[in-house]
Amino acid sequence: MKGYLFAEIEVTDPETYKQYMPLAGAAVAAYGGRFVIRGGNPEVVEGGRSAKRCVLVEFESVERLKEFYHSAQYQAAAAIRQKASSGHVYLLSGAPEGVPKGARE
Repeated sequence: MKGYLFAEIEVTDPETYKQYMPLAGAAVAAYGGRFVIRGGNPEVVEGGRSAKRCVLVEFESVERLKEFYHSAQYQAAAAIRQKASSGHVYLLSGAPEGVPKGARE
């Protein structure tokens, strides 16, 4: 089952956030991740939250995702992100393989 990191971010310090981006990208690559969405232009159609920036990263498995997130390499980058932004970060499991698309929750 694939693993996903989804983040809703509001950058509060763009100059510091610029330091985070290449470090995070290198950590994603080191753990075999793939950016599906990086920045985006979110349009809120339901709910009250409005993120300025959304990121979705796909990993081959939930285990690999957790290895990435808890790695020293990514945590060093995350410390910079946390100083330069606010938001939410989610670790998600993908739908099990072989489940028809219409049957997925």
